[in-house]
Amino acid sequence: MTSAPSSQSFYLLPESRGVLAIAGDDKTEFLQGLVSNDVAKAGPAQALYSAFLTAQGKYLHDFFLAEAGGSFYIDCEAGRRDDLKRRLSLYKLRSKVTIADATASHAVALLFGGDVLTRLGLKPEPGSAKAFAGGVAYVDPRLAALGARAVLPREGAAATLQAAGFTAGDSATYDRLRMSQGVPDGSRDLPVEKAILLENGFDELHAIDWNKGCYLGQELTARTRYRGLVRKRLLPVTIDGPTPAPGTPVMLGDKEAGEMRSAIDGIGLALLRLEHVEGAPAPTLRAGEATLTAKKPDWVKLPET
Repeated sequence: MTSAPSSQSFYLLPESRGVLAIAGDDKTEFLQGLVSNDVAKAGPAQALYSAFLTAQGKYLHDFFLAEAGGSFYIDCEAGRRDDLKRRLSLYKLRSKVTIADATASHAVALLFGGDVLTRLGLKPEPGSAKAFAGGVAYVDPRLAALGARAVLPREGAAATLQAAGFTAGDSATYDRLRMSQGVPDGSRDLPVEKAILLENGFDELHAIDWNKGCYLGQELTARTRYRGLVRKRLLPVTIDGPTPAPGTPVMLGDKEAGEMRSAIDGIGLALLRLEHVEGAPAPTLRAGEATLTAKKPDWVKLPET
């Protein structure tokens, strides 16, 4: 496999992403009481990454929030956008907000590689945003190393991005980048109604504001942090052998050390018990017929033992 020239910047317009549009005078206050980040910080120059949880603090949805033309655009999983829209609508009550599915009119673009941030004129800070091509472009709020994202009019989106100097990329290249950084991809890596944010890096990925007011599921999230209850972490693993399917148990000798999540081309993600992966040299793990080696990305902060 040959690598693309480092100077090239790529775009994807993944059908796996959908867009909801939230407008109205109460849009900020409405979302503020529901999601894990501080929506008051979102604006034309700042995008956010956030999560919507069960009342018990378990994962339901994660999404990106960016503002353009006075509306919030939510970049979410296309296959689960109806569920997110339904759940948000349950809390609308008398709030002056509208919640619309904008997937037919707007597309999500993933922009990565080369000098993508310079090409877009964005500061290299997570969430830095600006108007772009009738929509909004922003540095990935999780990690600047993942490049940028955009929400823009669907019609002519590919031509717009090509005119801006981007080349059509492929999803496998982006997945390898994401997995090498240890970043989950929604419900592919986070079991719905089971996953806990802090086990999956949502704190370091800037999805949680610890100083905002109450929101749905806040109690468990805060208790997990302040009582030091994190015993597992999602980490990237290199794979020597057949690619294990998601859900395959990860073993350290005869002990179960965790569980595989998504994987591709010799790299993947696994939720691992910290007691079995800490120390040097890195222990040898197995999943099915494959040998795994876990590696902690620089951004990951493991609890002190």
